[in-house]
Amino acid sequence: MPSSPKLPSQHREWVREQAKYLCEYCQTNERWQYVRFTIDHVVPLSEGGTDALDNLALACFHCNRRKSNNVTATDPLTGKEVRIFNPRTHRWSEHFEWSADGLHVIARTATGRATIELLQINRARVQQIRRADIEAGRHPPKAIS
Repeated sequence: MPSSPKLPSQHREWVREQAKYLCEYCQTNERWQYVRFTIDHVVPLSEGGTDALDNLALACFHCNRRKSNNVTATDPLTGKEVRIFNPRTHRWSEHFEWSADGLHVIARTATGRATIELLQINRARVQQIRRADIEAGRHPPKAIS
């Protein structure tokens, strides 16, 4: 879901800077993409979320579209409904890690598994981007929260 049109541009830039220009879900770097990333409402407006800075995250178009208004998803291992990764309250490194080759995000928790599945974080296109970024020396990201 796209950002509210009423979001001030300074809020959009603050979110980008706080995220270090990385999609806060799949960790793709916005700086090397052709399209600017979207501002995601972590808790969607339709679910009672607000435009407050602590509810906004940077998301690539694909992660944002797949997340939609979801705040939960099914853990593919247990079949249980769990909350998905929240970049404002969770640490990325607690729920995810990089594969040895840097091409895949690996889940460390049920939240990680459900988020990877819902957002298709290891989709073929993002793996191609990661491969090119590895070759250019800019992946994996240096600082993951």
